[in-house]
Amino acid sequence: MSFEESGNLKKHQRIHTGEKRYQCSECGLCFRLSDSLKKHKRIHTGEKPYQCSECERSFHQQRGLILHQRIHTGEKPYQCSDCGLSFRQSTAHKKHQRIHTGEKPYQCSECERSFHQQRGLILHQRIHTGEKPYQCSDCGLSFRQSTAHKRHQRIHTGEKPYYCSECGKNFRDGSNLKTHQRIHTGEKPYYCSECGKNFRDGSNLKTHQRIHTGEKPYQCSECGLSFRLNDTLKKHQRIHTGEKPYQCSQCEKSYYQQSGLILHQRIHTGEKPYQCSDCGKSFNHRKDLISHQRIHTGEKPYYCSDCGKNFINVTNLKRHQRIHTGEKPYQCSDCGKSFNHRKDLISHQRIHTGEKPYYCSDCGKNFRNGTNLKTHQRIHTGEKPYQCSECGKSFRLNDTLRNHQRIHTGEKPYQCSQCEKSYYQQIGLILHQSIHTGEKPYQCSECGKSFRLSDSLKKHRRIHTREKPSAD
Repeated sequence: MSFEESGNLKKHQRIHTGEKRYQCSECGLCFRLSDSLKKHKRIHTGEKPYQCSECERSFHQQRGLILHQRIHTGEKPYQCSDCGLSFRQSTAHKKHQRIHTGEKPYQCSECERSFHQQRGLILHQRIHTGEKPYQCSDCGLSFRQSTAHKRHQRIHTGEKPYYCSECGKNFRDGSNLKTHQRIHTGEKPYYCSECGKNFRDGSNLKTHQRIHTGEKPYQCSECGLSFRLNDTLKKHQRIHTGEKPYQCSQCEKSYYQQSGLILHQRIHTGEKPYQCSDCGKSFNHRKDLISHQRIHTGEKPYYCSDCGKNFINVTNLKRHQRIHTGEKPYQCSDCGKSFNHRKDLISHQRIHTGEKPYYCSDCGKNFRNGTNLKTHQRIHTGEKPYQCSECGKSFRLNDTLRNHQRIHTGEKPYQCSQCEKSYYQQIGLILHQSIHTGEKPYQCSECGKSFRLSDSLKKHRRIHTREKPSAD
């Protein structure tokens, strides 16, 4: 290499000799050139002689000002030949090119993971060291990255600097804004290669892919149950802790999950947002609507492997299967009687408590359960929803229809063990058996005479109550 002046040659030779004769008196740092020392000293003096005419920001060196001014001019002189992306600084351009070349010169000595940029390696190494140098002064939470720290601080300040021009919604960080804007554009750039489903952000795709892989990385330390989502694990853990953070303001009932509270509140508001398009009936819960619609479609997708019977919903199948297993998991603490269904236990317990919470607004009569109230109300409305397909006769109760249909089929399932006489209904057999046993359970309170049938007692009482004609 040739030089016109000997001074320039001497300066150049310092690159090879490593000589740095110009030392900073403040910090001891050494430089090859006196100009480099002068520029460095401005760090200690605070001198920033290069000022931006657009925004008045100042810089230690002229190069810093030149790079800064490109923000205002929009100049990006360094263009990537692979993808056409442009950059303000040559260093940013070089780092970007490593994406295309695959070059990752910065390798972690702990796990051998490599990075395009040195900064990526530094941040990664904090995972191994546990270093979190950025601490929140409000709550003490620490972070590995300054950007994460800044985002977190916005929780305390309430600052949401990223604004959606479509709907006016604000966000704490830019990535959330970008994801949100895809709602308006309809863009779903993340694609599942298994089922072809698209997603707005990468995290939703990762979560979705666990359906295909079966991965459940979040495990409960109490019972070992695993979940696909961390949120689902948190909700599950409330079962063990007993925490019910969602409380109803009307009746103070509490729930593990917010969805439980929302569904419960519809009891108070009367809201039934799910309506059947076939009959107009409305429901509190979507699952109840889906189950109801199967009445119209005839679909019964839940199959009993013991007897082949099909059911509209899985709840009915589980209840039915208890007939085969003999399981009665709901036991009364007062008398020890067990039941297949929880609602049957609740209804039974009202025998002991005397509670009759279901009230008829027509006659004031009270009932232990809602089913009995509905059946009773048909007396007032005259409704008879169960019709015989043979003769057209209608009945208030389904059981009454079944008993009636035996007249047409000739079926008499209730047989006397004494004389083999058979009956359509169980009550007929019970009354008949009193002939053999001599039992007369219906006694007249006036004369003490007993009868086998309540109807016979009623007729007999007319003897005592019959009105005598008055004398002239």
